This record gives sequence, C-alpha cells and structure tokens, in this order.
Amino acid sequence: MSPSLVAPSRRPALAEPVSLRGFWHDHAAVLITHPLQVLAVVLVALLCRTLAHGAIDKLANSSAEGRIPKILSPLTERAANSVLFESSGLLSERRRQRAATIGSILKSLVSFLIFVTGFLIILDIIGVNLLPFVAGTSLVGVALGFGAQNLVKDFLAGVFMILEDQYGVGDVIDVKEATGTVEAVGLRTTRLRDVQGTVWYVRNGEIVRVGNQSQQFAQVVLDVPISALDDLAQANAELAAAAAELHADPQWNRAFLSEPEVLGVESMTREETVLRVAARVRPLEQWRVARELRARILQRFARARLASKLPEDTE
Repeated sequence: MSPSLVAPSRRPALAEPVSLRGFWHDHAAVLITHPLQVLAVVLVALLCRTLAHGAIDKLANSSAEGRIPKILSPLTERAANSVLFESSGLLSERRRQRAATIGSILKSLVSFLIFVTGFLIILDIIGVNLLPFVAGTSLVGVALGFGAQNLVKDFLAGVFMILEDQYGVGDVIDVKEATGTVEAVGLRTTRLRDVQGTVWYVRNGEIVRVGNQSQQFAQVVLDVPISALDDLAQANAELAAAAAELHADPQWNRAFLSEPEVLGVESMTREETVLRVAARVRPLEQWRVARELRARILQRFARARLASKLPEDTE
C-alpha cells in the first residue's frame, strides 16, 4: 500500500485527542470548577442553616423551660415571680408559646439571609455582574423607604408586638377596631374572629392600644340585683353558697385560680340593691364560669324567693 493512501487515514486519529484536550482545557472552569463551587456554596448554606436552626431551637427550648439566655431577654415573663401562676402552669405554657413563635420568626429570618447570601455568591461565581443588581436594590430600597412607609411601620410594630408578648394566637383581644379571638399573628397584620364569626384583618401599625383578655388570668365579676326589700344577709349567704358550690364542683374546680368572694353591696337605689361577687379564673374561662354561676345564683334565689325581679314560681 502506498504512503499516500495511509497518511490521510492517520491524520484525523491524531487530531481528535488534541481537539478534545483543548476543549476540556478551554471549558474546564464552566464544566468542572464552577459547578463544584456552586455545589460547595449550596452545601455550606444548608449546613449553616441547619446549625443556625439547631441553635435557635436550643435557645427557644431553654427559654420555654424558664432558663432565659441573655440573647432572648425579651422573653422574660413580667409575672415570673408569681407563685400562683407558676404553680398553675400558666407561665410555662405562655413561655412555650412565645418561644415557639419567636423561634419560628428567627428561623425564617436566618433562612432568608443565608439563602440570599448564597444566591449572590453563586451569581458571582458564574460571572454575573452584581453592580447593576446592587444599584437596583439600592433604588428599590429608596423607593420602599418613601413609598412603603406603612409597610415598614406595620412590620416593625409586628416585631415588637411579638417580642413584648402583647398577644398571641388563641388570645381574646380588644384592639378598638375589633374584638375577638386571634387566629393568626403576622409581621404585617393580625387576624381576629369575633363572636359573630366575622374575620377581621387589622394592620399592626394601626393598633394604638390592645386589651388582652386571656393573659395570665381572668376575673369573673358579677353584679347581682335584688329587691331593696329583700333580706341582705340572706342574699349574701345565697350568693356565697352558689359560688362555693360551683368552686367545689369537680367539673368546674380546675377553671378557678382562687375561691370566689362575695364583695358586698356595689350600689343601691330605692328599688334595688346590687351585690357583687368575684372570682379569679384561668384565661378564656371567665365567660363560661360566669354563665354557670349566673344560672346557679338564679336557681338559689328562686328557691329562697329572693330578687323580686325574677319570675314568680307557678307552683
């Protein structure tokens, strides 16, 4: 076979490895280095997120158990020195709710910061110019500062409401615009449901004052009118007996934090005398206890033929 016929067949075989090596040499950064760097950033971000969440869980658990670290000093309960609340378990439950709420917020904030930082690092690795992005972010920040002041106000108000434990999910609150049970607490709005079932969305920045009817303890205060001609001593005795009977009932005893007390005459006119009875109960139990106490007082007064305003017996 002549040399002229062999040479053309060997040239492609020699040129192919050289071309492949050149290709890998020219594209090694795109095909190997950059993917490995991106993978390393993702792994480091996930590791940092896991460690941060673990630290937050540890801090939240310690605060729920009453061991408040300095970093979570806002979680300190204002009534922590009260032996009554501590023994009843109200403080520990409240601490647990607050720690869980703040822990959830801290986790979301840490995850957002870590992932945004990782995303920017990945953009820099793949060669995206970040200067326009940073400039655009600055412009957006300025626009938000001028055009979204209410949003920032709502956000800051929501943060301080949660840190100061003004209210939480399940509390019954009065925010002037609406009164109801808190169904959700966000950093911008609070969602309430009133007794008619209407759902109210209240912006945190618009809440000037808030009354919490379910924090630490509640107070049952009943004003009971009787006729001005009725025996005052007998009426007081019947009130005390009805309250003591309810307090001793095993089905109702757990709702009380102290024994009911008949405070005496609250007001009087020529037609009627108003007696007051009060009791300290667990949060959110005041309405249920008050209804049952009213029913038992009416039954006792009817049997004793007190309170002429009550319907007369038909017997």
